[in-house]
Amino acid sequence: MPELQPLRAEHAAPVLAFEVANRAYFAATISDRGDAYFDRFAEQYRSLLAEQEAGLGAFHVLVAEDGSVVGRFNLGFVADGIAELGYRVAQKVTGRGVATATVRELCGLAAARHGLRTLMAAAALANTASQRVLLKAGFVPIGPADPTSLGGRQGTWYQRDLVLPPMDGA
Repeated sequence: MPELQPLRAEHAAPVLAFEVANRAYFAATISDRGDAYFDRFAEQYRSLLAEQEAGLGAFHVLVAEDGSVVGRFNLGFVADGIAELGYRVAQKVTGRGVATATVRELCGLAAARHGLRTLMAAAALANTASQRVLLKAGFVPIGPADPTSLGGRQGTWYQRDLVLPPMDGA
């Protein structure tokens, strides 16, 4: 079973391999990252780690038993107690409940580790798999997403309110 791990420097090569191997697959339903992303990957990866270190987000990879990355799951902190969830999984693991299980796991971590109360996620209308994942993970549609947040594609915002763990002594 793949393991959700916080993004670390040593994940750089497996993350790049994951992005390259799945680029065409991702581009069918979400915006392509573009050649510049791959040309400047090392710089952008360091920037992402710096964002995480600065407390602007919590970034994760789903690591298979062989050490390869089969998914990315990111929380971008946008306001007090609110974060945007973004994720992508490798084509080779789709259709097995991996994304749904990992999104559910991340919801628990978001509340327990980061004190988040609400997660938001946008899914393109053409990305029915992502819509199903969000619904199965307890998100509800709350309205249309601005196409600029989805690379020009029409979509829907989803939201999930999180249950925070009880305080000690409560």
